[in-house]
Order: sequence, then structure tokens, then C-alpha cells
Amino acid sequence: MSTGILRTNGRLLAIAIAVLECTAATARAQMPLNGAGATFPYPIYSKWFSLYGKVDTTSRFNYQSIGSGGGIKQLSAQTVDFGATDGPMTDAQLHAARGGPILHVPTVMGAVVLTYNVEGVPTGLKLTPEIVADIFLGRIVKWNDRAIAEVNPGVELPARDLIVVHRSDGSGTSSIFTDYLSKISRVWSDTVGRGTAVSWPVGLGGKGNEGVTALVEQTPFSIGYVELIYALSNQLPYASVKNKAGQFVTPSLESVTAAAAGAANDMPDDFRVSITDAPGAEAYPIAGMTWLLVYEKQADAAKGAKLVGFLNWALTDGQKIAADLHYAPLPAAVAEKARAALAKITTADGKALAGN
Repeated sequence: MSTGILRTNGRLLAIAIAVLECTAATARAQMPLNGAGATFPYPIYSKWFSLYGKVDTTSRFNYQSIGSGGGIKQLSAQTVDFGATDGPMTDAQLHAARGGPILHVPTVMGAVVLTYNVEGVPTGLKLTPEIVADIFLGRIVKWNDRAIAEVNPGVELPARDLIVVHRSDGSGTSSIFTDYLSKISRVWSDTVGRGTAVSWPVGLGGKGNEGVTALVEQTPFSIGYVELIYALSNQLPYASVKNKAGQFVTPSLESVTAAAAGAANDMPDDFRVSITDAPGAEAYPIAGMTWLLVYEKQADAAKGAKLVGFLNWALTDGQKIAADLHYAPLPAAVAEKARAALAKITTADGKALAGN
């Protein structure tokens, strides 16, 4: 082999080693921030973490989409740096958390849709609150039930058993859905109730929005509830639901924003609010906010500063891409109030965290 070739190969090897060393140094310099929780916002959180990694190259976000119940448990046990939930923590859960006060930071809003797999029935099947409750209570068992047929004239409904699909894990999506059912059905409220996990009267269980989506997709004549983007991404049809004003409303960014209008004007200081069964002719009735959960007292000041930096970004630049992923951005007044609340996040000895 000639001396020239040897020199060239030597230079290439040196360059390759330098690149590897630089990559390794970057990886070592990145601070990992571990989170877990809701599947409802997983698509947008994944996008946010990717984009923010270009803003702050010294942070690396690792997020487990395990359901709101799991996220609350892991944060409460201090095994993750942040949690995520679609159903606000209860007073009892907040009191039981090991690390002190927890701040609910609202991030985006979305629609929980009733998606179904019935050949020949496209998106737009009309469902009333009474029908929805009776399906999940196990009182309506056939697709051609008179109640469904009466509000869907002209739709060919099969005389087939209706198969209910629900979440099997602790779920903020379930919290939103059961909150809605508890508001519109006294029977549901008295016998099943609301929460991230309930004793479902009927149906098959799927883990995560992903699991419910897959079950509905694979099971003819089934119906389940998922976040809107999961139905859209898998090209599954979804229902229009009759709202409090008596209008059948299709889930959309606009109808979720309409549902949040009242809450935006009267947002509690802790941001724990329900926007299901909202008033207004254009409001979609099964809508909800989702929150990131962080301890107000950060044991690790460096990680706390990274979290504050990310949250500030999510409440500003991050809101601009929400609509692209079929989430409704927060009302401007809510986003500003949430940014102001980030001042509550301090070091363990109460020093402010600037965020970076």
C-alpha cells in the first residue's frame, strides 16, 4: 500500500475518532430528564421533546407513555422528574406525594372521541348522551338499537352485537370520559363514577390510547374512546355527540376551544379544571385539558432549571404547533397564567429557578 494511501486512511481514521469522541462527549453532557404518564398527549409531547432538543442541546427528555395513573404514581414516588396526566390529581393524591406540593401545568387541550368499526358507517354517526351512557353501561347491546337508529335516519345499522372497548390501565383519557358520563348520567354517577380507573360494567380492555385504537381497528362492530389524533392517524371513523345545548357537534380544534371558553375566564389557581359537558352551541362535550406535573421544590436545581426552561417554551413556541397534531392550543390568558405560575418552581431551599 502506498504512503499516500496510508496517510489518507490515517486522516480518515482520525476524523472518525474525533467525530465519535465529540458525539460521546455531547451525550455525556446532556442532562436526562425522565417523565412518565398520559398517552393522550404522547404525540405532541414526543414532537415537543424533539424540537426542544434543538433549542437546548444540553437536555434529553425520556418519556414513558404508560397512562396517567402510572405517571401520577411514579412522580409521587419520585422515580421520575416529571409526570403527565389528563385527569387532575385528587387532594388525597397530592397529600400522599413524597416530594411536597405538585404544580399542574396545563399544556394543550384535546377531544376524546367515540371511534367505531362498523362496515358502511362512516365518520359522523350521531350519538346522544343517553346513548353513550347506555352503551357503556351495557344497556344498548345491538348496533341497530332503536335509540341509535332514531337519531341516524338513513344509516344502515347492522343487527350485530355491539362490542365495547375501554382502557385497562389507569388513564387520564378515562378520567375525562368518565367525568363526562358522570355529568350526563345519574345511573353512571351512582354506580360507576369517575376516575382514571373504574370498574367497567362491560367490554374489552386495551392498554393506552394505542391499545384501545388497535382493539377497535381489529374488532368488527366495536366502539371505544380515544384521543382524536389516534382515530385520525389510524383512519378510524368517530361520532358526533349531542352537547348540552342540544347540538350534534363534531370533535375538532374549534369545538374543543369552544368547550374551554368558559373555563378560560374562570381558571382556578391550581389549574385543576373540567371542561366536559360545557355550555355553548359549538362546544364538543367530551373535551379535556392535559397537564405536566412537577414538584414545586426541586431537589436537583440543575434539573429544575431545565424543566422550567422547557415549560416556558412549551407554553409559548410549543403552542404554535399544537394544531398541526390536532390538539387545541391553550387560550392565551391560560398560557400566560401558567407561565406566571412557573415562579412557584424553586430549589429545595426556595431559590428561584431562571430556567435554561
